[in-house]
Amino acid sequence: MRIAVYCSAKNAIPEEYLMLGDALGKWIGDNGHTLIYGGATGGLMTRTSDAAKKAGAHVIGVIPPRIKAAGRLATNCDYLIEVNNMSERKQRMRDEADLIVCLPGSYGTLDEMMDATSSAIVGEHHKPVYVLNYKGFYEPLKQQIRVMQDLQFIPTQQHYEPIFVDTLEQLYERI
Repeated sequence: MRIAVYCSAKNAIPEEYLMLGDALGKWIGDNGHTLIYGGATGGLMTRTSDAAKKAGAHVIGVIPPRIKAAGRLATNCDYLIEVNNMSERKQRMRDEADLIVCLPGSYGTLDEMMDATSSAIVGEHHKPVYVLNYKGFYEPLKQQIRVMQDLQFIPTQQHYEPIFVDTLEQLYERI
């Protein structure tokens, strides 16, 4: 299976979050899956891709020139896809994947998650988007989704939604 992972590229986050990348990457490799990620260095991106590679996964990076020019090109990719910009990066990662996993992250992770979700809602793909709500990281987002549902901005019977899980074990079971 080809698993796209959206996650933080920041190094200055708590170690327990970085360890999520270690565990997910190892699981991807141990189970014979392929990792598709942003192809850059830093934070959960490095930890996930390094662990996946070490565990034998095929690692595909998707990177735009601005990140590459900033000296953040990862060296652990078996295959590197260069795209023109961040929008193309999101599209290509989604196209290459069978499913998407969102670890904790910042604006970029939220952007990728919402792009994958909204494009599925309009029928551009039918791939599941799993969101790791580790220690309640995404509780405010879940609350916002409930507000949008309560106010009928999102139908209560939406045919497509991100799938929130609280632990990596729950994620593995769902996949």
